[in-house]
Amino acid sequence: MKLTERQVLEQFDIVTRKQLRQWVHSGWIVPAQGERGPSFDDLDVARIRLVCELRRDMNVNDDAVPIILALLDQLYGLRRELRTIATALLEQPDEVRQQLKQALLSPIGQQH
Repeated sequence: MKLTERQVLEQFDIVTRKQLRQWVHSGWIVPAQGERGPSFDDLDVARIRLVCELRRDMNVNDDAVPIILALLDQLYGLRRELRTIATALLEQPDEVRQQLKQALLSPIGQQH
C-alpha cells in the first residue's frame, strides 16, 4: 500500500514534516516519487519506525543513524544472498550436497 507524506505523518505523531523530509533528503528513507510527491510503501514505514526507535528508545544520535541503517542494509542483503545460495544448494544432487557438508565440517587446513 502506498501512503502520502500526510498519511505517514498521521501514523507517527512524534515525527514532524520537517524531520521526515530531512530523513528523505539524507537518504535514510527512500520513498518512490509520484506525481503528488513522495509515495511511501510498507518498507518505508517500517524504516521510519526503526529510525524513531533508534533515536527515541535507544538515544542514537543523528550521526550514528546512517551508519546503523547501512549496516542493517548490508545484513539484510547478505541474508537474501544466503537464502539464494541455500535454495541453489537444495537443488543440487545429493552427492554435491554431501561433499559440501563434509567440506564445511572439516577443520580448516584439512580440506582437499
